[in-house]
Amino acid sequence: MVTSLLASTKWYPILFDSPLNAVRSVAIWLTIALAIAFIVCACVFKGVTRAKFLKYGVLGVIAYAAVLAILFLCLSYAEDGIVTLMFAPFLCLVLAVAGGAVTLYFKRNKLTYAIFGSIAGAALIAAFVCSGIHFTNGSAGEINGIPAETVNQIALYVCAVVFTAVVVGAALFIDRKNKSGFDSKSIAYASICIAMSFALSYLRIVRLPQGGSITIASLLPLMLYSFMFGTKKGVFAGVIYGFLQAFQSAGGILHPAQFVLDYPAAFACIGLAGAFANLKPLDKLPQVQFLLGGITAGLGRFIMHFLSGVFAFGYYAPEGQPAWLYSLGYQAGYVLPDIAIAIAVGVLVLCSPQIVKAVRKFRYVKPAANETAVESVTEEK
Repeated sequence: MVTSLLASTKWYPILFDSPLNAVRSVAIWLTIALAIAFIVCACVFKGVTRAKFLKYGVLGVIAYAAVLAILFLCLSYAEDGIVTLMFAPFLCLVLAVAGGAVTLYFKRNKLTYAIFGSIAGAALIAAFVCSGIHFTNGSAGEINGIPAETVNQIALYVCAVVFTAVVVGAALFIDRKNKSGFDSKSIAYASICIAMSFALSYLRIVRLPQGGSITIASLLPLMLYSFMFGTKKGVFAGVIYGFLQAFQSAGGILHPAQFVLDYPAAFACIGLAGAFANLKPLDKLPQVQFLLGGITAGLGRFIMHFLSGVFAFGYYAPEGQPAWLYSLGYQAGYVLPDIAIAIAVGVLVLCSPQIVKAVRKFRYVKPAANETAVESVTEEK
């Protein structure tokens, strides 16, 4: 079943049948080339030169991600027929996140933090309200061609509440020793990682007929964020990203509880990628820590999409095939390859001692006194 699904999908890296797909194809190869160049330069440059390169390189990455995100949003609005009610608030949310990422990168203080938080919060509330209106006006079911009576609303609501609570509870338990709250640095990096993941999510390799895509490691920035800052902050960033992802699939939103399962809850699971980041026995094997966390995150996301497929989209199952079996095969066709690509790239990235050292600077576990002194002297030099 998985093979037949992939065979019937479009391969976007070589698709030029519309302005959106042409831009997407060019962006895929351009992004891969830029990523390789960035990694090579980061490895070749040393000392002060590397520090300057990383400083301006990260700023360039933020700007590039913001440009891609806004460009794809506008092209999607023009070509995909997305209703203005859904487009306007999500565009404002993307602009708020991207603008906040750039602003907080340069200047982090209480004023910029308050301004960014207020604007992003207002945009998020507006997006949520507009989504609710879209759900209740009856157009969602009509767009998907699914009769309302085939949707198991009770099961959807129960699953949405229970499994969302499980993810949040797991994040709080895993990160229970982390007493640090959201400071300006963690907010800035969250904005950067969300913007990067959102931009990369448009660079899909294939997209399945009823929604769901395999991308070029779009979830990696969010997974690394959780690995750096902990699962509590990672789950929060995943929820925000889930709202942004909902915009891309506005036509595939059928029911409020299905929306929660497929978007905020599913991508909140990506925040569990940092679940093993502080596992002492594996402290010398960050690649294994990331691998285990990535598998946990991918499994959580898979479960959310699977439940949504069973209780909301079971109507699509071929005659005679159980809805659970259809959903199992369909979700496996894109969730597993997508998370596997992100994990593989993340493991390769963490093979670099310099990158591991940089990532671990953000961990809430305090280093030994002698390590702190050495790092302080190094930074002063």
